[in-house]
Amino acid sequence: MAEKEQIDIIKGAILLEHRGRALYESVAAGQAKDPVRELFQLLALEEEQHIEILSRQYASLTKDGSFVLPDLTAADHEAVDRTLTGKVLKEISSVGYEAAVISAALDFEKKAVEYYSGRARATGDEDERRLYQWLADWETDHMKLFAEMDDQLREEVWYDNRFWPMD
Repeated sequence: MAEKEQIDIIKGAILLEHRGRALYESVAAGQAKDPVRELFQLLALEEEQHIEILSRQYASLTKDGSFVLPDLTAADHEAVDRTLTGKVLKEISSVGYEAAVISAALDFEKKAVEYYSGRARATGDEDERRLYQWLADWETDHMKLFAEMDDQLREEVWYDNRFWPMD
C-alpha cells in the first residue's frame, strides 16, 4: 500500500490541476477575442490531461501501492503554439483584464513548478520522481510562456508611459 504522504501529494497535485483548468476555462469562456480564447482553451485541455494522468496514478496508488506511468515521452508538452502567443499579445491591452490574468497565471504556474519539482527531488521512488519531473517540465513550459508574455506586456506599459531613460 502506498504511503499516506504519496497519496496526499497526488491529491494536492490533482487539486492544483483542477484549479488551473478552472482558471483557464473561465478566462476562455469570457473571451470574444479568438486568439485569447484559443490559448486558454488549449491550456485548459492540457490541465485536463494532467488531471487524467494524476487520477490514474491515484487509483493505482490506492489499489496497488505503486505508480503505473503512461508513456511520458509520447505527450508533447510544447503544444502551445508560440505564434498563437503573438496573436494574443496583439489582441490585449497591457493594463487590461487579460494582462492581469497572464500575470496571475504566471504566479500559478510558478507554484506548480515548485510543487512538482520539490516532490521530484524529495521522493525515493523512481516512477514517482519521473512523473513529477515530467509535470514540472510541462508546467515550466507554461511558466516560460506566461513570463515572456508578461515581460512583453510590461515593456508595452513602460513604452506607453515613457518610463524609458532620456538620452
